[in-house]
Amino acid sequence: MFLWSGAKGAQGSVSERRTIYQKIREYDILDKRKTVTALKAGEDRAILLGLSMILFSVMMYFVLCITMVRSYSDSVWTEESSCTVLNSSIISEINCSYSCGSECWKSSRYPCLQVYVSLNSSGRVLRLSHNEEAQEANPECFFVPKCRKDHAVMHTLVLNISEQLKTQHQVPCYYDPSEQQDNVLLTRLYGRGAIFSSLLWPTCTLVMGMLIVAMVKLTQYLSILCEQISRIKRAGLFLLADALPSRHSAAKFSSTV
Repeated sequence: MFLWSGAKGAQGSVSERRTIYQKIREYDILDKRKTVTALKAGEDRAILLGLSMILFSVMMYFVLCITMVRSYSDSVWTEESSCTVLNSSIISEINCSYSCGSECWKSSRYPCLQVYVSLNSSGRVLRLSHNEEAQEANPECFFVPKCRKDHAVMHTLVLNISEQLKTQHQVPCYYDPSEQQDNVLLTRLYGRGAIFSSLLWPTCTLVMGMLIVAMVKLTQYLSILCEQISRIKRAGLFLLADALPSRHSAAKFSSTV
C-alpha cells in the first residue's frame, strides 16, 4: 500500500510539473507570438522603406543620365583655358516670338551681341558664347535673352553684358581640343561640380536603402538562429526535467523495498 501511494505520488508530482511547464510554455508562446507579430510589421515597413529609397534613387539616376550627364558627355568644349577679349559689339537685331496667352504668339526683337576672343593657349581668334544653349540657339551671338515684349529691356540687358566684358580683358573659357569648333564657351551648362553634386544625393539614398534592407535581413537571420538555439536548449531542459523525477521515484521505491 505504501509502495503504491509512493509510486502514485511520484506520478502525480511528474504530472503536476508537466502541467505547470505546459502553462508556462503556453504563456511564453503567446508572448513570443505578440512580439514576433510586432517585429514582423516593423520589419515589413523597414524593407518597404529601403526598397522605396532604392527605387527613388534609380529613377533619379535615370533622369540625371538622360539630362545632365548626357549633355556633359556630348559637349566637345572640355578643355579649360583663359581668353583675351578683343571685341564686343552689337551687330544686328534678331527676330523672336513670345507667348501672350493660350495659343497666342507675338513677335519681338533682341540685339545680337558678338564677342571675339583670343585663346591664350593657341592664339586662335574665336567667337565667345555664353554656354551650350546659347551656342545652339545662335552661334553668332554671345547671349540669347528670353524674348520679351519690351525691346528696350532686352537691349539694356545686352548692353550691360557688353560693358562688363569690355572691362574684363581676361576671362576663363572652354574650348574644343580638336579645334573643330569656331566658338569657345564662357561657362559650361553642366560642369563636373554640378554633375558630382547632382549624383551625390541619389547615391546616398541608394546606399542607405541597401543598408536598411541588408540590416533587416541580417536581423531576421539572427532571430531565426537564436530561435533554433533556444529550441534546442528547451528540448534538453525538458528531457532533463522529465528524467529527474523518474530517477527520484525509482530511488525512493528501491529504498522502501
